Amino acid sequence: MKRVILLGSSGSIGESTCKVARALPEQMKIVGLGVAKSTDRLLEQAREFGVSALAVSDPQAAEKVKSALPKGAKLFSGGEGLTRMVEETEADMVLVAIVGTAGLAPALAALQSGKDLAVASKEILVLAGSAVMAEAKKRKKQVLPVDSEHNAIFQCLQGAHEKEVRKVILTASGGPFRQSSADAMQKVTVAQALKHPTWSMGKKITIDSATMFNKGLEMIEAHWLFGLPMRQVEVVVHPQSIVHSLVEFIDGSVLAQLSVTDMCFPIQYAVTYPQRWPSGLPPLDLAKLGTLTFEAPDEKRFPALRLAREAGEKGGTLPGVFNAANEVAVEAFLAERIPFPRIWGIVEEVMQKHSTHTSPSLNEIVQADDWARMTAKAELEKRK
Repeated sequence: MKRVILLGSSGSIGESTCKVARALPEQMKIVGLGVAKSTDRLLEQAREFGVSALAVSDPQAAEKVKSALPKGAKLFSGGEGLTRMVEETEADMVLVAIVGTAGLAPALAALQSGKDLAVASKEILVLAGSAVMAEAKKRKKQVLPVDSEHNAIFQCLQGAHEKEVRKVILTASGGPFRQSSADAMQKVTVAQALKHPTWSMGKKITIDSATMFNKGLEMIEAHWLFGLPMRQVEVVVHPQSIVHSLVEFIDGSVLAQLSVTDMCFPIQYAVTYPQRWPSGLPPLDLAKLGTLTFEAPDEKRFPALRLAREAGEKGGTLPGVFNAANEVAVEAFLAERIPFPRIWGIVEEVMQKHSTHTSPSLNEIVQADDWARMTAKAELEKRK
């Protein structure tokens, strides 16, 4: 039985994790739940799974939920609430599915309190990969990837030595504009950008898929998760999204992980690792699929990959700046304040203005994140 604290329980990854818990009641027990504001869903989940440790990071939302707590439940509230719940609740694993920097402190607290960490939030490793992986090594705890791409690589690497790996290859769907010209992308609407050809996701991550910033963030994550230099992290476009990622070894062999597109697959593997258990998910029918295709990404039309490689190679505070500037730019595009290609432009301009701290403290990481957001907003105002 794996006891799991789930942070970000009301989001899509959180809901999929609950689905896995329902399917594996004898292998997985949710013992803690955390959200920012979605208290109605939090209470429903707490009652369903019998969870008595609850955290709500938004103080006003936490105040409203106090009177409705299940009998015997303890509420951790405010900005420190998620971290305190992680530290004080007996568990084997903390699965962090919180968007933004809010998941960083709880993630480090999980490792420091002797719990394995399952990572579904890109910001944790993009902003503080060095600190997180160093803490995991120090405490002899696992950092388990939940993203389908990194989980696929993790599965392919089982039993392999790091010196045997030539490169890891992240697959990308290519998004809705894979075959669009640069001129056509100037006219992209928000509605068009939100129509992902494969996955159903939130607005921000859907736009990131369309710009390939999502894949850029995943490149930096892979660099930290698997201890590889950025030159050994590559991307290939695979529109069918069946091959989730690949590993090429020094003898020329390539291993790939395939499954139908359902986030319950990587979540279940992360939770049950090193074991595998049956699931109620459909098996892959290769004959029905017929054809799987691959192509090189066009880094001229999708410069996010180039910018990600630069950020990952320089390291320090630059990956966090890359991430924060993109978040501001995506918000502006969704508000129809800028054209689609301007997202890349804003991120590159902010990165060029940044003086990178090569070995930052957590406080400096957060300060760089704040600086990048302010600078990106200033760039938006400058070209209004």
